[in-house]
Amino acid sequence: MQFVGIDIASETHVFAVIDADGTVLVKPKPITEDATGHSTLLAALAPPGEALVVMEATGHYWKNLFAVLAAKGYGVALINPLRTHRFQGESLERTKTDAIDAIGLARFGREKRPAVTRLGSQASEDLRELVRHRDRLRQDFDDRVRQLHRLVDLGFPEFRRYVRTLDSMLATAILVEYPTAEAVAKATPRRLAKLRYDGRHAVGAELADQLIAAAKRSVGQHHGTAYRVQVRDVCQDLDLWRRRLAERDGDIARLLDDHEVGSLLTSIDGIGPGTAARLIAELGDPARFDSAAALAAYVGVVPALRHSGKRRPNRAAITAIGNARLRTALWMPTLTAVRRNPWLKAFYDRLRAQGKPPKLALLAAMRKLLVAVYAVAKARKPFVPKLAG
Repeated sequence: MQFVGIDIASETHVFAVIDADGTVLVKPKPITEDATGHSTLLAALAPPGEALVVMEATGHYWKNLFAVLAAKGYGVALINPLRTHRFQGESLERTKTDAIDAIGLARFGREKRPAVTRLGSQASEDLRELVRHRDRLRQDFDDRVRQLHRLVDLGFPEFRRYVRTLDSMLATAILVEYPTAEAVAKATPRRLAKLRYDGRHAVGAELADQLIAAAKRSVGQHHGTAYRVQVRDVCQDLDLWRRRLAERDGDIARLLDDHEVGSLLTSIDGIGPGTAARLIAELGDPARFDSAAALAAYVGVVPALRHSGKRRPNRAAITAIGNARLRTALWMPTLTAVRRNPWLKAFYDRLRAQGKPPKLALLAAMRKLLVAVYAVAKARKPFVPKLAG
């Protein structure tokens, strides 16, 4: 049996091969991320079934090579870098190079025999890509809103007394036409009142009069061309990003409808289409875990209890190890679920009645929610809560 360690990088990978006795069969060798490099690697390996390939999930750089190896029938184990880092620490390695890492991965495969990684379906992969693309769009949108806050504070700080949220269509429709207090002060009340911001609703006479009056006594001092151009550009960007977010939400909803597990997850009160899509994007099929406890451990909804000697704390912080992205995404759905989901609300209320702090009870509810996710994925049936009679 051969054990192949591949240190993944953006353009050049390094691989090494050892046998079951730990003898180095192929010294660390670089290969390029192209057809020639892949062919060089395949030529150096034993036939499928006689080799286990171990690599770290480094960014996105592993995906093409993984697909090539899997298509040829090789078993590939994707390893969390934390595991390999700790393994290398056991041998007191002080030097880190690509060649040493490749050998270390091969030795990790020989000693630990990690399970072969099975990637999710194409539908799960598409959801993962779209969900993360939407996250980037949302980040860009929020960045533009922060820019607009700065510009409005300089040019018309009183504006937000009358239009509370700058990310709204109302705000951008007004500001793209009247970007500073000086521009609003010169506006015709009738024209501003008739300005439509969503294709149907108009600003209205009352708000128009309030804005013009506020603009005439505004303390904003920045009305020059540079500020007007920036406000208009940012508002147009926000309109574009808003449309794109709505389109991507529609794409995600359609993909979720066609996903066997994803569509079932929405049967759990508190888990909407967005959360269900994110669960599939991060987990693939939740039923791939051995148990609900294993799923909770992967997400990181487990206590990091530290008892040592005389140190016996009454409480434990949540572990820092786990999928922080998913924990963050589940926080608001859990807050919703403990209010609307009778089954989870009863569990949360019981913990609070026992004197548990609100945050601790919410984390326990999040774990309980993951148990429901696992049950739905395992049974391939809609969620049916069991309420006490």
